[in-house]
Amino acid sequence: MDAEAAKLIGAGIAAIGMGGAGIGVGIIFGNFLQGALRNPSEAPKQFGNLIFGFAVTEALGIFSLAIALILLYGM
Repeated sequence: MDAEAAKLIGAGIAAIGMGGAGIGVGIIFGNFLQGALRNPSEAPKQFGNLIFGFAVTEALGIFSLAIALILLYGM
């Protein structure tokens, strides 16, 4: 296997993290909505946790995208 093929395979594997981030964001918002519908008075108190979880999950997805782009276009 030449280096170019390995680079493309590695970038594809690194990009799988974007799918994981999408699934994670869906789970976070789904669970928040489920909890907010069960107890609406507590929903505003948990909104900060929702945003924090969203930011961390999206950051991991962006990191995987950055790694994929570095593998493709670096060097």
